[in-house]
Amino acid sequence: MTYIRLAILDDHKLVRKGFCLILNNIPDFKVILETDNEQEIEDLIKNDCPDILLLDISMPDSNGLDLITKFMKLDKELKIIMLTMHKEGEYIIKAIKNGACSYLLKDVEPEELEEAIRSVYSKNKYFNPFVSELLIDNISKPKDIAKISQRENEILLYVSQGLSTKLIAEKLSISTRTVEAHRMKLMKKVKASNSAELIKKAIHHKLI
Repeated sequence: MTYIRLAILDDHKLVRKGFCLILNNIPDFKVILETDNEQEIEDLIKNDCPDILLLDISMPDSNGLDLITKFMKLDKELKIIMLTMHKEGEYIIKAIKNGACSYLLKDVEPEELEEAIRSVYSKNKYFNPFVSELLIDNISKPKDIAKISQRENEILLYVSQGLSTKLIAEKLSISTRTVEAHRMKLMKKVKASNSAELIKKAIHHKLI
């Protein structure tokens, strides 16, 4: 029988053991190494490369997203599936850019995990609807929204409460000119033409 040879790098022993139990119960799957040791995986790839590596993001001494590139340089045929609890779209984007073939959350059902592994083994990508939605949401989110400073956030909150420029300046111990400058920057960042629209877009983007 031809086995799909798997390795698992995760810093939680119980998680590794749980996935090993699931995967080794599938007749043509074989976990050849489960560990929390990055060096052990590196040695395995150099000497006896697995078909697929299941890789977590949060590791004690490294970041799994950076390890994707490192491990794939050792063997270009290695396929990597990220298996993590991180639901942030930016992690998914970085994983894809670095070469991951799939991104799964750790609460994945056994049937879907098997489907993802078989898909990746067949040289396909696998991203379920939930992960795809997270990815799309992150791509479509205006990047400049995240660049709002702490001071701008404070002013935005006061603007949303209906405070005048003078009152905001007094509360923050800054000049009215500085308040207006921050307000103009905020409107530019969220593409608003007035304070009412600024508040509306700030609510839409969950800034307040």
